[in-house]
Amino acid sequence: MSHFELDIRLSGDCHVLGQMDISLLLLMNNALVPWFVLVPRTSVTDLTDLSRSEQAILLEEINLVAAFIKQSFSVSKLNIASIGNVVSQLHVHVVGRSPTDFCWPNVVWGAPEQESYDGAQVRGIVSDLHDYLGERIR
Repeated sequence: MSHFELDIRLSGDCHVLGQMDISLLLLMNNALVPWFVLVPRTSVTDLTDLSRSEQAILLEEINLVAAFIKQSFSVSKLNIASIGNVVSQLHVHVVGRSPTDFCWPNVVWGAPEQESYDGAQVRGIVSDLHDYLGERIR
């Protein structure tokens, strides 16, 4: 992996939850939906710029986070996206969605509604992640 520094917009919008094999795992600071962001620790900007082995590891991490969301939150659909038009740093959104959430069926990014997590909520999610992922997150 090459040099890595978290984009200031991601660090300002998210809580850092821990590190996985290739990615830094973040929680978007909007408690209205379970919204996680995986940021591979690399300087490349597109998924296709990762090596095949890095892509496979990232996909496994996406699958683990998706399974955690399905188990831990009341969701009926997952949105998984890597767009990067505003933040060019490679990052993947994994968002749990439900017909009862605040902006269904529209996308969550760019929506003005926001409810910040408090410290206890973030600590609870970190604890649940460690219980679910074990040594896969540090």
